[in-house]
Amino acid sequence: MEKHIIYNGISYTLHGDYYFPDLEYHTTNYPIGRWGRMRLEYLKKNHQTWLDRMMLEGTLNNHLHQIDLQCQERYDTLMEGYKRCWEITEELKAQDQMKWVQLMNMAKAETENNITQEIIFE
Repeated sequence: MEKHIIYNGISYTLHGDYYFPDLEYHTTNYPIGRWGRMRLEYLKKNHQTWLDRMMLEGTLNNHLHQIDLQCQERYDTLMEGYKRCWEITEELKAQDQMKWVQLMNMAKAETENNITQEIIFE
């Protein structure tokens, strides 16, 4: 007769004198991009318990995939906004390439900074 308990939403089974978590292998594996890897590093350094819990529950890959999608969508939106606001156009690219590169680099840096502060380090 096996004894089972549930603690903090995780199921444990008694083996001898010790309770071990009932771990399952989840086959849903989404590709993780740049933003998902950044979120993973942040969780490793700052929220190890969240990371461990998501790993035990099998939700880590899905979480990182969702963060990746959310960040990419936000990146595209912000870049389009900066291009409109700062008038970064193909005409500017044809007329003054150095200014176009400068403005694009500033827009990219601002966008990445906003995303890391708003989503990755949330």
